[in-house]
Amino acid sequence: MYDIDLFDVPVSVISHLKARGIVVICYFSAGSSEDWRPDADRIPEAAQGLSNGWEGERWLDIRQIEQLAPVLEARLDLAVRKGCDGVEPDNVDAFTNSSGFPITAQHQLAFNIWLATEAHERGLSIGLKNNLEQIELLEPYFDWALNEQCFQYNECEALQPFIESGKAVFGVEYHHEPVEFCESVNALNYDWLKKNRHLDAQRQACR
Repeated sequence: MYDIDLFDVPVSVISHLKARGIVVICYFSAGSSEDWRPDADRIPEAAQGLSNGWEGERWLDIRQIEQLAPVLEARLDLAVRKGCDGVEPDNVDAFTNSSGFPITAQHQLAFNIWLATEAHERGLSIGLKNNLEQIELLEPYFDWALNEQCFQYNECEALQPFIESGKAVFGVEYHHEPVEFCESVNALNYDWLKKNRHLDAQRQACR
């Protein structure tokens, strides 16, 4: 399985990967705006809050699903047209961050379940990115999980509901060496990588 950018990777690359038998997952940010994206001007200014810590990105007011839906639905449609097998929507944990909006856990659940439903209606698989606090509630709606740095923060056990339901768990560490975390994540039956924060081609796999 390859996880690639929905906008930046051309159809020709996706087609080549799929011809090699690779499952192609397409990344986009569902819970934050990214000012360099081609559809950035379609996101209402009133729905954009504080920075999420990355340059050019701001948290979205996910309580306003009806305002965000046209953009997110178009992104899911783009994933279908480009031949993606599934999607990885990022920043689906605004309720645990300083977003600039009074987003509650219930708002987050409603938004994430809406995303999963829209992906499934298009025949796409969908992964739950991080959001460990709501895993038990969201696992039934998502097909696999993807996590960043659960070993670093001693949180990996929280992902077990996916394994218990026969679903895959993928993840990455940035600040530890494979010799430090691979034995632990392999024992949990997770598929883990060591990568750098630039997310270039460099990778070290635990399996």
